[in-house]
Amino acid sequence: MTDREWDKRLRIRTTGREDEANANYSPYEPTPYSVLERLADSGLIRRRDRLLDYGCGKGRVAFFMAEAVGCAVTGIDHSRKLIDIARENRRTARAGDRVVLTCCLAEQYEPVSENAFFFFNPFSEKVFEGVLRRLRERWYLAPEALTLFCYYPSEEYIACLESMPELRSVANIDCGDLFNGNNPRETIAVYAFPGR
Repeated sequence: MTDREWDKRLRIRTTGREDEANANYSPYEPTPYSVLERLADSGLIRRRDRLLDYGCGKGRVAFFMAEAVGCAVTGIDHSRKLIDIARENRRTARAGDRVVLTCCLAEQYEPVSENAFFFFNPFSEKVFEGVLRRLRERWYLAPEALTLFCYYPSEEYIACLESMPELRSVANIDCGDLFNGNNPRETIAVYAFPGR
């Protein structure tokens, strides 16, 4: 299915780019549905999980994963405009009742119940480092495993992940065959703070 067909099926509107950005936050670019299908089919996110989508934009990841997997999803974004669009999508979405949306800076969000985290390079390396530190603090307070999913990870993101000794690389979900070319970044790098 095309992105527009997926949007219609989910009863949301998430296509198109939004160039609202600043030095620390990237413009809105939705994750391709084909990548989200690959993630849902991986079995690495289950119905009982609670997913946090950093830089959720219009809510594509949140509504797709809530529908495809049945998990609860929190979407956060720094942009009031994008959160307003996501909230309108929540009103019409098939799985809107499993999605919570919040407008805030990623580095200020306190994850409490979430145990899975999705990133599509939504912000700078500096913000990513701060988010990782906050997740590590959360992990030390709670004994459960925390799993991070980084789609199309930048070299800087991988370096941040690799520099944190508590994090383990647990999988790579290859997405290269979904697109033309042989781009090694077309993957979902999966890292985890292991359960204790």
